[in-house]
Amino acid sequence: MKILVISSNLEQKHFDLIKKAAEVYKAEAVFYKSEKEVPEYDYDADIIYGFAPSISKVSRKLKWLCVPWAGVDSLMVPGYFANEECLVTNSAGAYGVSIAEHMIAAALVMFRRLDEFFEETRNGKWLFPREQKSLKNCRVTVLGTGDIGTSFAKRLRAFEPASITGVCRSGKNSSGFFDKVYPVTVLNDVLPETELLAMSLPGTQETAGILSEERIKLLPRGAYVINVGRGSAIDEDALAENLLSGHLAGAALDVFAKEPLPKESPLWKIKNLLITPHVAGNMTVEYTKDRNVEMFLEDLDNYFKGKPLKYLVDKKLGY
Repeated sequence: MKILVISSNLEQKHFDLIKKAAEVYKAEAVFYKSEKEVPEYDYDADIIYGFAPSISKVSRKLKWLCVPWAGVDSLMVPGYFANEECLVTNSAGAYGVSIAEHMIAAALVMFRRLDEFFEETRNGKWLFPREQKSLKNCRVTVLGTGDIGTSFAKRLRAFEPASITGVCRSGKNSSGFFDKVYPVTVLNDVLPETELLAMSLPGTQETAGILSEERIKLLPRGAYVINVGRGSAIDEDALAENLLSGHLAGAALDVFAKEPLPKESPLWKIKNLLITPHVAGNMTVEYTKDRNVEMFLEDLDNYFKGKPLKYLVDKKLGY
């Protein structure tokens, strides 16, 4: 049994943990920083932790691919796996802390207009106070109530918003951090009562274009939008138009329909749009790395004991 680990983000302590776990089950663990470094004789791995599209497309021996991030929509295409029975797990649950903090930070920067102050003070200008907005008494809607959306709602609660409404496919969330949770079928009824829309949706056929031009216009004038899920969820042209017209007071996007965002994109020049280059998650936070490996080792134990994998992806749903 061979376990192939492909990662440039993990530290030696993480490699040691994986190697130790492999030894318990008499498996061989081999480590590489990127798929390009993997020699063909290691393409016969039974288990891969990491991103390995080239190997996945040719290896019929691959039984389980553990992806070290939450989104797996790029894998859910015909022909991605030579072995169509290959199990796929993701790391949804490892990124909630990092991305939720990013969402809180983005909201505060927009509401307190910190980006304006930062830009002007770097040029030596002392600005007078200006009208700002507070998360206190704000009506917030969280579109996507998985680990990320729930982690955001949990932290947002400390700011005493007027309401935190969750919207998701099932219309259910048992965390207790939302005042109400509705199914996505009533999204049009929720948007007019939303001052801050925080989006953390997976990339699926159902979520593509979910924030359309019509739905953007349902948001009240002066509303804000944050998106850390998938860029495909938003009509970017309509968002730009409503930011420029002032219908939306601001938006913060960490994800885009095309990444990297093309240099010629008009989004770069919109002053009330905060752009970050898909960095809300990633394995840049120590906790994220630790939790990521913990989850893999948890399912590695399940795998060798013949138990169901806890973080298994439903290929039909795409998450």
